[in-house]
Amino acid sequence: MKLDPKPLALLAALMLLALPLTGSPTTWLTLTLAGVAMGLIIFVIASGLTLVFGLMDVLNFGHGVFIALGAFTATTVLAALAPWATSASVAANLAALAAACTAGMAVAAAVGVVFERVLVRPVYGQHLKQILITMGGMIIGEELIRAAWGPALIPLELPESLRGIFLLGDVAVEKFRALSMLIGLAVLAVLLFVLNRTKIGLLIRAGVQDREMVEALGYRIRRLFVGVFVAGSALAGLGGVLWGLVQQGVDSQIGARVNLLLFIVIIIGGLGSTLGCLVGALLVGLVANYVGFLAPKAALFSNIGLMVAILLWRPQGLYPVGAR
Repeated sequence: MKLDPKPLALLAALMLLALPLTGSPTTWLTLTLAGVAMGLIIFVIASGLTLVFGLMDVLNFGHGVFIALGAFTATTVLAALAPWATSASVAANLAALAAACTAGMAVAAAVGVVFERVLVRPVYGQHLKQILITMGGMIIGEELIRAAWGPALIPLELPESLRGIFLLGDVAVEKFRALSMLIGLAVLAVLLFVLNRTKIGLLIRAGVQDREMVEALGYRIRRLFVGVFVAGSALAGLGGVLWGLVQQGVDSQIGARVNLLLFIVIIIGGLGSTLGCLVGALLVGLVANYVGFLAPKAALFSNIGLMVAILLWRPQGLYPVGAR
């Protein structure tokens, strides 16, 4: 299928439009890199939601639970590995971060198995019930998280070597945001490879189109769909770790706050589209940084304004997937 270049052109046009408004190329490049890093973190979180809807046709409004679980698990792991996280050794710092990310993904994935079995499986194909029951699941999950970790804000400090900035000429780049960009690009590459270049990806996509035929060939689509849901939950957990580290603090409402942003991203990109999710996340990240610099009071409404503008242009999003 031919790639539509117009959304990518919109992304480039946004960056070029911001160049004269920011006052200097150095400021513009700093804001752009920060916006791209933020967009890729949002993509990591939203990719799980996109995966679940695009391949399973499930509207999971409880996605925020997995984000919060990833972030809170990271606070526990990094506290336990404080000697590594505060060490002057870059290797020790990265090992602590890797352990936090792995644990956050594992906990989110484990809870995802239960969430899919108890709440989602009975309402496959029923969007209204999916919305209601998964929202209820998120409320219950938030209360359980509050009971486990408490209602207070928990600091989530970056490992020592990932704090601060480095300079590219006159351009300041935050160390952790640069690492986040690499993680986001790695997640994108893995998703595209698995969905388009592997037998599992082929079976999942075939199961979406004609479940009965794939099952008649001897494959258990339900197990594949459970795997998709668990993978989406794990990606949310990873994104929660990254988001909590950027915010440098975690509370029980972190998942609910990010959830709204995620739905803006996937609506902009086109429900179920991985490429659309990426472009939508980058647009949201860039607009938030540019508007936050140029008109801070308008930053709170920038994402809603962006979504309205995109939907007026393309009501089904930038890269719509077929009718559902």
